[in-house]
Amino acid sequence: MGAGSWGSAFSLVLADAGNDVRLWGRRADLCETLTTKHENPEYLPGITLPDTVVAHPEPAEALGDADVVVLAVPSQTLRDNLEAWAPLLGPDMVLLSLMKGVELHSAMRMSEVIAEVTGAGPERIGVVSGPNLAREIAERQPAASVVACADGTVATRLQQLCHTATFRPYTNIDVVGCELGGATKNVIALAVGMASGLGFGDNTTASVITRGLVETGRLAAAAGADPLTLSGLAGLGDLVATCSSPLSRNRTFGERLGRGTTIDEVVASTRQVAEGVKSCEPLRELAVRHEVEMPIVEHVSAVVRGEKTPEQMLKSLISRAARSER
Repeated sequence: MGAGSWGSAFSLVLADAGNDVRLWGRRADLCETLTTKHENPEYLPGITLPDTVVAHPEPAEALGDADVVVLAVPSQTLRDNLEAWAPLLGPDMVLLSLMKGVELHSAMRMSEVIAEVTGAGPERIGVVSGPNLAREIAERQPAASVVACADGTVATRLQQLCHTATFRPYTNIDVVGCELGGATKNVIALAVGMASGLGFGDNTTASVITRGLVETGRLAAAAGADPLTLSGLAGLGDLVATCSSPLSRNRTFGERLGRGTTIDEVVASTRQVAEGVKSCEPLRELAVRHEVEMPIVEHVSAVVRGEKTPEQMLKSLISRAARSER
């Protein structure tokens, strides 16, 4: 459910694993192109999708008698979409989230939004998280990821549905850790991008990535996650890919901010969503709620609110009082 770059790329993974895939997109013309030409020219130009992927603009046609419903819409639109789709969801459908964000105002993780809107129990809700840049996945470059569900048996079932010759999923039962790792790394990538846009080099990048991982681990542990999750694909792996690659929307967004482009100007110039821009404030709220110190998240939030420039943000971070690394 969602025909953007990651939704389309993951439909290719599912089809490569031998599944019949129905893809939902908002626009009828794009769905027609996806079904007849087997390409998403707006998000993944040049990538041929398998014939077993068909697209529908009507949610009821896409959902039908599906066994697994993969949710791949922007995180801030999930609630509204799910409220419309809920009557079409069967009681045995497993709901799999590809989204890496935290909801504005409620500060809820995506699995929490899914549970609240649909009434699904934790055994029916899974998440995918890891170093999974959509373009590289769609090109079938080797990659690994994590499929998490509180029910290990369901996690294994989902793993089997998306295991291909080039996409290797590992299972985990730590949904909280996987989701917080995926959401927080977007905010850290914004900070890395701003540093790069200001002309700073690899030392700065490595410092922000490493301290960002520390912040993510603090929040995840306080929220009840397994700290080891953050040293794996859904934590460090995703963080490194998102902070390092020019394919990363969040890093690229941050770079443009560092070069002096305003947030409104960046948003107006692209159809891609940088989840970190919307997630930084609810993540900051989560940190306050759990009494966790997250200075990078706090400073990125200040930039997004217009209270600091990227240069002021980095100077403020560096000038904080010296302390022990831990």
